[in-house]
Amino acid sequence: MTDFATLAQEAVLAFARISAEGAAARTPEDALWCVTRGLPTLVGDPAAALAPNAFRENPPPAIAHAATIFLRMPDGRHHLISAPVNFPPEQHHELVDIALGHPGEVARSHHPLLLRDTALVPSFVKILQAFRAGSSMFAPLMWQGRYLGVLICANAARRTFGERDLAVQIAFANLAAALFVAQGGPQWLEGLDTSALPVRSAGN
Repeated sequence: MTDFATLAQEAVLAFARISAEGAAARTPEDALWCVTRGLPTLVGDPAAALAPNAFRENPPPAIAHAATIFLRMPDGRHHLISAPVNFPPEQHHELVDIALGHPGEVARSHHPLLLRDTALVPSFVKILQAFRAGSSMFAPLMWQGRYLGVLICANAARRTFGERDLAVQIAFANLAAALFVAQGGPQWLEGLDTSALPVRSAGN
């Protein structure tokens, strides 16, 4: 496990790099990808994967981590899966019922969530199709009191994430919100043609 001082130092260095990359991105979603590509390698305890019964699937999945941002659609009925990392290609820009699962809980409460071990959370809903998450974090994107979406980071190994990881993710969710607004994200969403996008109303 990385000590807190090292994690804090790495987080500051990554924040400086990712904020610059996001500011130079060409589209709102490209800016969000700067965040979702950088976060999974920064947070979490790699040793969690070595614990007995670490994974909820047997054999363990080939892909162990994932990240994405669920964006609130202008009509308020769905989240849009955006900037996904290690999601199946068909889930990119999938529309997800805004009330579904823990992303739906964050949409209602505007508060972050930490699921250290999803096996202990009966209400956990599998939305990511690449693997069944053993540990997950959710941090809202807020802008001037308005909910924009939720930054999600998942790992296949149970007990991967803790409170300090969530604190780092909250900082990056705030960065993602600022980048998204600065890059014209709300206007991009308004102009997005959703007529042919897949819609998910239940998990697995």
